[in-house]
Amino acid sequence: DRIDLIVDRARMLDPVAGVLHLELDGPLEYDFLVLATGARLDREAIPGFSAAHDFYSIVGAERLREALRRFERGRVVVGIGGMPYRCPPAPIEFALLLEERLRRTGRREGARIDFLSPVSKLCPTPGVSETAEPYLTRRGIETHTFANIEEIDAAERRIHTLEGETYEFDLAMLVPPHRGSALVEDSGIGDEGGWVPTDPDTLRVKGHERLFALGDTTDLPVSKAGSTAQHEVPVVVAQIMAAIRGREPDPARFRYEGQVTCFLGVGGRRATRLVLDYQGARPVPRPSMRWHLARQAFKRAYWWGVPQGRFLKKR
Repeated sequence: DRIDLIVDRARMLDPVAGVLHLELDGPLEYDFLVLATGARLDREAIPGFSAAHDFYSIVGAERLREALRRFERGRVVVGIGGMPYRCPPAPIEFALLLEERLRRTGRREGARIDFLSPVSKLCPTPGVSETAEPYLTRRGIETHTFANIEEIDAAERRIHTLEGETYEFDLAMLVPPHRGSALVEDSGIGDEGGWVPTDPDTLRVKGHERLFALGDTTDLPVSKAGSTAQHEVPVVVAQIMAAIRGREPDPARFRYEGQVTCFLGVGGRRATRLVLDYQGARPVPRPSMRWHLARQAFKRAYWWGVPQGRFLKKR
């Protein structure tokens, strides 16, 4: 009740006047606005990226699926094209599951797998590298840190890094560089990457009292993941309700503390759970069948619970 759904494209935001300009319906005035504009892929940021594959879009995933079906032997490179990016553990999971798939289908002996990370560890999310690295080593996956991809030579099938290294490939699965949304950039409220400067506690857009941001669009030092937005929603709701009622929200209850929860699959029907906040990661359980089953159950329960708000805490 009393919710108007407008299906339209937002073109420009004027946070000073409190107006959102829509493509079809024109200007829409607001008292409070929540930005959940996500992230966009910027494949053009790496010359020659079209020679690689990714699963960060439907089209990319379908194209990669066909490439994996055709792959018989050769050099596979799994890498991260830029920071930040959505679902930080995903490339590691892909490498491990790919190795398992090749082994089960009798193609592992003819394949070499290299994993490239642009930073000093395999994954920027605390706890992931320490948990996953032994599994990568055990499966014979070569890992390379400080490998910032500069360009891809499609003709020679080589990846060149800023550090001067070259990696040959027959199949490359790379995470595309990410940026904030065009709306954020065109409205002049984003940083150099198009991310929205956001207060880490209240989730207000810095410098704008009645503008909030959540999910992938923020510049917060947390994983860009669905569970991040799930934890942020009650905080934004509490902040808006308090502002409407003319009082300050209880800081002990209505602060975002950087909570993120996700699963990490390592193959072999083994997985673990990651629980993080601004302070870092809690102890990561040893990967087990139990967490694998929990992960599978969550995948089935997600669409029933999260989009409908059934898993949100009542405040």
